[in-house]
Amino acid sequence: MDEKEIDDRKDQLRVVLDTGNRDCIIEALEEFPPAFIIEILEDKTEYEIIKFLQMIEVEEAGRIFSYFSADKQYDLKKTLDKRVFASIFTYMFSDVRADLFQSFQKEEQIEILPYLDKKTREDVIVLSAYEPETAGGIMSTDFATIVINMTCKQAIAKIRHDAPSQKMIYYIYVVNDDMEMLGMITIKDLIMADPKDIVRELYNDNFIYADVNADREYVASEIERHDLIAIPILNSLNQLVGIVTHEEAIDVIRAEQTEDMEKFMGIVPSEDELSYLHTTAIQHFKKRVVWLVVLAAVGLISGVIVHHYQNVLEQLIILALYMPMMTATGGNTGSQAATVVIRAMALQEASEKEWLSILFKEARISFMLSICVGGLVFVKIAFLTSYSLLPDNFTFPFLGFIISLSIALQVMTSAIVGAGLPLLVRRLGGDPAVAASPAITTTVDITGLLIYFGIASYALQL
Repeated sequence: MDEKEIDDRKDQLRVVLDTGNRDCIIEALEEFPPAFIIEILEDKTEYEIIKFLQMIEVEEAGRIFSYFSADKQYDLKKTLDKRVFASIFTYMFSDVRADLFQSFQKEEQIEILPYLDKKTREDVIVLSAYEPETAGGIMSTDFATIVINMTCKQAIAKIRHDAPSQKMIYYIYVVNDDMEMLGMITIKDLIMADPKDIVRELYNDNFIYADVNADREYVASEIERHDLIAIPILNSLNQLVGIVTHEEAIDVIRAEQTEDMEKFMGIVPSEDELSYLHTTAIQHFKKRVVWLVVLAAVGLISGVIVHHYQNVLEQLIILALYMPMMTATGGNTGSQAATVVIRAMALQEASEKEWLSILFKEARISFMLSICVGGLVFVKIAFLTSYSLLPDNFTFPFLGFIISLSIALQVMTSAIVGAGLPLLVRRLGGDPAVAASPAITTTVDITGLLIYFGIASYALQL
């Protein structure tokens, strides 16, 4: 569908929801994707959303509720009657339900548990026990299992009994009586087989899996790498305890990218990520102030360097005109180098063990860049600068050579620093994104000023 057709479909859905006709709304839920429904409901008041949820079947309400943002889910929870919310909560996707439960205060968790059935209560407690950064913290229990010695007819009957959601019914996991995972089979193969065939003769024992304590970023990368719909999660006894879907992997990748971007820009990530407008000014302040103050303090070194070379600046006032260009060029070059190196490490295209090859490559790249930038500066100074700025005993070509050489060396050192700092941080066991844009910019400003004034002071002594 093109954009106009999508807008027309949304308008149709909006009209249906506004009518309040229960039969039409239930029919619309089968026809329209959840994303359309959520987009329209997000603009409505909490009272209107609650009225909508109470109008449809509780199973459908739980599914729709799962698609709301975490902030909206929590706001609706506070408004809904405890029994009504417990009913909806029961039919939410298990992984989303566990995330919402973990966001509750301890008192809120205790309040909701008595209203839940035994199976839901046990499920949410078990899933909430895992660390959020692990596979267990993001896995879902929405899957179907069959035992290896079952017939296909028995297996299909068990799948009906387990009743997994439609989106999780493609893979059927084969286990033994102790829930140890042995392999998997597609629902298509199971249906197409003879009802009397034994699962043992049909299943595939070659499968990708992840440990329940594995880092969630690793799990997401495995799903992406092998193009999986879902990946099974096993415990230390090789028992199947959950699955992580490709949808959850996308959320993890998005969250990791957000965290890396914040680190890259010198913002301290917080554990409870809220939307921009739901985060208070004080919370934003706390996330930004640490790096800003630290880098500002380090940046004072630049002032010390300028003060030390004050006599050079007085004799060659033209140097002041090109200081902003020198610092900006260094910062941009360093950030570019850091970005490509961090990305290469994130995609496992390079590692800190290959630091020599990486630095050598960046040195070659920066050499070519320095020729371009240095040549541009030389032409500008040698041919396009006012004679009023020409100091005694100097010529414009000579000045152009001094300044262009300084900026060219700044480009080369900035690239080395930009590539080297993330490698060093990774080598020390840290996150390379921490040594990104602000830290690199501040560092190359200092090195650039030393190069700039060092070459200028040497030229004055000639």
